[in-house]
Amino acid sequence: MEWDFAALGMPGRYKLLVALVTPRPIAFVSTRGRDGVDNAAPFSFFNVLAEDPPVVIVSIERRRDGRPKDSGRNILETGEFVVNMVDEALLERMHLCSVEFPPEVSEFAEAGLTAAPAAKVGAPRIAESPVSMECRLHTRVPFEKRDLLIGEIVWLHVRDGIVDPETLRVSADYAPVGRLYANLYTRTRDRVALDQNAYVEAMRQLGRV
Repeated sequence: MEWDFAALGMPGRYKLLVALVTPRPIAFVSTRGRDGVDNAAPFSFFNVLAEDPPVVIVSIERRRDGRPKDSGRNILETGEFVVNMVDEALLERMHLCSVEFPPEVSEFAEAGLTAAPAAKVGAPRIAESPVSMECRLHTRVPFEKRDLLIGEIVWLHVRDGIVDPETLRVSADYAPVGRLYANLYTRTRDRVALDQNAYVEAMRQLGRV
């Protein structure tokens, strides 16, 4: 089967891409609006892009009338946000926050999340998250229906026990969930180790493994 993406409508493109490009990491993005309302929403068009500079990218769709969604509006207005990773314990509350609540309603209250203070940005982090990355907006790439937002990580919070403080190696017990499509998610506890190769050895010598 083949498709000409120029001829395929947006719903079809979305349906195919989200079901074929899996699993995707989930950015549980927390922001604070100028009105002081704290917002939390999940996005799976997300990934880390580089370590120097340390940047992530989050793609946020606009509303049908062209206005940005609450998360996007808050990021564009304040230039700050926090990317919180999602583990199994946080999954149900993250899923609830995918509901489009009115702007004056805080998902923290609706989902029973704890807003913890960040170190360098005004947006709160989600205390229940195992990993939280404080970000400042670096670049906005606008498209007709989406904004690609590149954020520079300025501070990292990791739950005690996940990272070895001496080696910076991450415990195998750290298992964030991944996004599939519709209401389907996947666990990341099933792992496959391959034999060493020249790339892995080079990364080891650089202290990256």
